[in-house]
Amino acid sequence: MIVVLGEIGYELFLFLVGVRMDLELIRRTGRKVMITGILCVLVPFVTSMVVQNHLMIPVFKLTKDQISKLPYLTTSYCMTSSPVIVLLLEDLNLLNSEIGRLAVSASSISELFGTICIWFSSVLYRMGKVKPVAETLLVFGAVIGSMLAFLFIFRPILFWVIRQTPHNKPVKKCYVNAIIVLMLFVIILSHYYGHSFHFLVFVLGLSVPAGQPLGSTLEELLHVFISQVLLPIYVTAYAMKANFRLVDFNDPATVITAILIVFIFLVKIVGSMVAPLYCKMPLNDAFVLALILSSRGIVQLSVYTRFKDDQTASESVHALSLASIVVTATLVPVIVNRLYDPAKKYRVYERRDIMHLKPNAELKILACIHKSGNIPAVINLLDAACPSKENPIDIYVLHLIELIGRSSPVFISHQMQKKSISNGYSDNVILYFNNFVRENLGAVTLNIFTAISPPKYMQEDVCTLAMDKHTSLIVLPFHRTWAIDGSIESDDNATRTLNRNVLERAPCSIGILVDRGHLGRSTSAVASGQSFSVAVIFFGGEDDREALTFAKRMASDSAISLTVIRLVAVTNDFTTGGEWDKILDTELLKEFTHSQVGEGFVIFLEELVKDGPQTALLLRSIVDEYDLIIVGRRFQAECPQTAGLSEWSDFPELGTIGDLLASTDLNCKTSILVIKHQLQNT
Repeated sequence: MIVVLGEIGYELFLFLVGVRMDLELIRRTGRKVMITGILCVLVPFVTSMVVQNHLMIPVFKLTKDQISKLPYLTTSYCMTSSPVIVLLLEDLNLLNSEIGRLAVSASSISELFGTICIWFSSVLYRMGKVKPVAETLLVFGAVIGSMLAFLFIFRPILFWVIRQTPHNKPVKKCYVNAIIVLMLFVIILSHYYGHSFHFLVFVLGLSVPAGQPLGSTLEELLHVFISQVLLPIYVTAYAMKANFRLVDFNDPATVITAILIVFIFLVKIVGSMVAPLYCKMPLNDAFVLALILSSRGIVQLSVYTRFKDDQTASESVHALSLASIVVTATLVPVIVNRLYDPAKKYRVYERRDIMHLKPNAELKILACIHKSGNIPAVINLLDAACPSKENPIDIYVLHLIELIGRSSPVFISHQMQKKSISNGYSDNVILYFNNFVRENLGAVTLNIFTAISPPKYMQEDVCTLAMDKHTSLIVLPFHRTWAIDGSIESDDNATRTLNRNVLERAPCSIGILVDRGHLGRSTSAVASGQSFSVAVIFFGGEDDREALTFAKRMASDSAISLTVIRLVAVTNDFTTGGEWDKILDTELLKEFTHSQVGEGFVIFLEELVKDGPQTALLLRSIVDEYDLIIVGRRFQAECPQTAGLSEWSDFPELGTIGDLLASTDLNCKTSILVIKHQLQNT
């Protein structure tokens, strides 16, 4: 009973694997990935066949039955499974890294090629040996016919179902139930006809369009029950069938199997490295990619166990095959962790900040959007930065969408392709920002991207895009949102984790935008021509200087009133750095001691405070006077002006002052921008 339950769980797992796999993504795969995926299977397959036929079989005395079974075992050792690769990358937190994306795409190609070969070979062997030829041809034709029907009849019907589903609405339950009933019917056929219909469950899942709304609905219904209940039962039941004490190296078939496993693993690594090295990938990265593609897991467990049940593999060969899964599953993650650190590529030694931009240089900003509610505040912030032909802004908008119902992350450039595969979920983003560009013709350059990935890996999308586009500032929405009446509307812990991860590795300066009302009320809060008041709270240090430099751009707009408030300690010890920091602070503030900077009106105030509580009282008294307050993060920076405040901090990512201004104790609608200067590597 447990074995049957586990078997059903594995077939449901295969169905979900097919649902997550995006056929369109495979079709658009680049040449490097396509060749890597094919060579990953083809090179070890061809070389191992040559070696076993011309070197091993003549040396080792095998029976005719063993010789006839050996090619099927060899083929199974050459295969690469996409689900295994995805699970490995998730465990290593590499799913969204450059290596991870290449591995997922290449493994998808390898799996389609390898799984079809395995299925055809095993079916033909089993049915040719056990069943009559007429029945073999009948079942074979039924499977092929069903596959074609799923891909060319059932799949278009499902696309019609998606078109009938209103935008942002769930698919009707009757359609979902019909798919599940069909899936269960195929599973019953799989049990009745054995391995013949086993692959058909995967093809059925493959015919379901990946992602929202249909693929994600099936994923939400089945994923937890399959992964947490049925799949562990399956792994336990099948692993218990192996008896490692039965491994007999006096058996020629076992010795050949051991040699083939090691030989194929090594050749597979070499074959997987050919295309990446030809495309100028670093040797270390190419080796890591090859290691990942050579790993084994649950899919191989299923194949080896079925070969044992079909008597294609002996008890000794089966136990040795399962031992190879344990060894690779243990060693590969350890080696990959030692050799590959995805955060290394974000460590830059050049200035990528606002302070060191040349006069009138283009300011490159990466703006992240999670939902439509983030758009107005971000657009108003960009508008307040006063884009002009003399001081242009290059905007890169990244729409971050949670990955549901897909096995691999998707990154879309809306400039490179006219039709988005995100099913219209970025349409609002494109509409609003294109309108912003039209209102600032010649002053704003726009590029929009969509990243569909698990939340815990989104920092890779953000930092990679910032790295590639040489941006000076990343704008991240704060994880907390406020309702119109000032109450907390929502807290998104995934967004908070993303912000903290980006802070740790970003290749440029970062701004966390806390929208408490004024910026998010409409997309024209700044452009309407009405007065817009901005304040900069300045203590000293590179974060504050970066914040003040960004605010300086706003002074070019006559509709913006800028107030610079410098808080000085009574002890006159107002900087956290050394003498050099004091000199830099003084030089930057000289421009603001006059009442006019650019065309805007600038007020410079200097306030004496003795400690943190007095600073808090001062900020509470002025917070309602401004639409936007800009502060430096100054994380763990100790000074008399903030003494005692850090102990009450709830959000370290905002720094002491940012946390105070975003506190629920302040019932205000003033938005806050917390800026952290670029991390410098020495």
